[in-house]
Amino acid sequence: MPSDVLPGTLVIGGGIGGLSAALCLALRGGTVTLAERSKSFAEVGAGIQLAPNATRILRRLGVLDKIIPLAVRPRRLVLADAINDRELTSLDLTDFPARYGAPYLVLHRDDLLSALLEGCQRSGVELHTDAHVTRLEDTGDGVVAACADGREFRAEIAIGADGLHSRIRKLFADDEPVNSGFVAYRGAVPMEQVERHADLRDVVAWLGPGLHLVQYPLRSGRMYNQVAVFRSPSFARGDKDYGNPTELKEAFAGCCEHVRESLGTLSIENRWPMLDRPPIPGWAHGRLALLGDAAHPMLQYLAQGACQALEDSDALADALAAAGNAGRPPAEGLAAYAARRAPRAMRVQRTARTWGEIWHVDGVAKLIRDELLIDRDVADHRHVAWLYDEAALERNAS
Repeated sequence: MPSDVLPGTLVIGGGIGGLSAALCLALRGGTVTLAERSKSFAEVGAGIQLAPNATRILRRLGVLDKIIPLAVRPRRLVLADAINDRELTSLDLTDFPARYGAPYLVLHRDDLLSALLEGCQRSGVELHTDAHVTRLEDTGDGVVAACADGREFRAEIAIGADGLHSRIRKLFADDEPVNSGFVAYRGAVPMEQVERHADLRDVVAWLGPGLHLVQYPLRSGRMYNQVAVFRSPSFARGDKDYGNPTELKEAFAGCCEHVRESLGTLSIENRWPMLDRPPIPGWAHGRLALLGDAAHPMLQYLAQGACQALEDSDALADALAAAGNAGRPPAEGLAAYAARRAPRAMRVQRTARTWGEIWHVDGVAKLIRDELLIDRDVADHRHVAWLYDEAALERNAS
């Protein structure tokens, strides 16, 4: 990558978004400091799906070759009926490198995080852990971040990449995470412990009324990832212990044998409420900007959370380089980044909500959805090309 004129940057948050932003900037010649609140860099959760709009960027960062030996390249994305045990529709992924310029991968979240962290270390990013930023100020000629332990970080600009519960977002919007009323149980186990699995060549989402189960292999087939999601009746009643394992079992009781038996190897130690936030257009102000889930947290139905954070990181580096090389102030670069990215990320947020509603319908709506999916031409890419195609992405940015 070329060396550009970039401002000294403080990135707050060391997840996939923060590390990818730091790496994008460092590889363009920027001086980057990253402050992570936790004592170490680690990802909670299990599997992650990376579509071509993300893997193209990872290739440019030199990360793709690192993760491919640990990843699985699935044959298809499949939507199936969790009640009647039948396939509804599918999307062939084998031609994605030719069609979209990069592969579709599934891998363990921590494998991606480790590869990004290694890239940051190799590229000279100054990494700080146990750095809980409690105050961030734009001083006009720079930024100052104060940590709970008394440390201070100074830079020319700051990027808030501190996730769904971002403290930095409070400088931009007076909102709170929105609870969808759905709960997820997710995790990966060694393949030898799995008695019941879907076709290991595919990523399969089993859809049912108010629930779904996603299954796919990880780490070159050595592990199996499962995510069970359901609408919690006790959440609607206002119970504090909503979405507990008993409710999980009750929610899936009417599913087909495959889905019911698959829950036997599902991790029930941790459960996650399914949260997002309303889309906001204003991600940049002065020398401060948001990135990833801090800017546009989204529900998981398009598998685009990490992918959009990678798009943010790439666009951020481009915008800051363009401003710096033209002699314009960093604030103009941040404003250009937000103006380019916000419309697309807001569309992804809204579409993810819509897909969640489509996945979970019941009654007549389910019958209509199923017939439409069964009748769909499996070679039809109209509903995904806007997400994956690089030419479409560039048209949207122009």
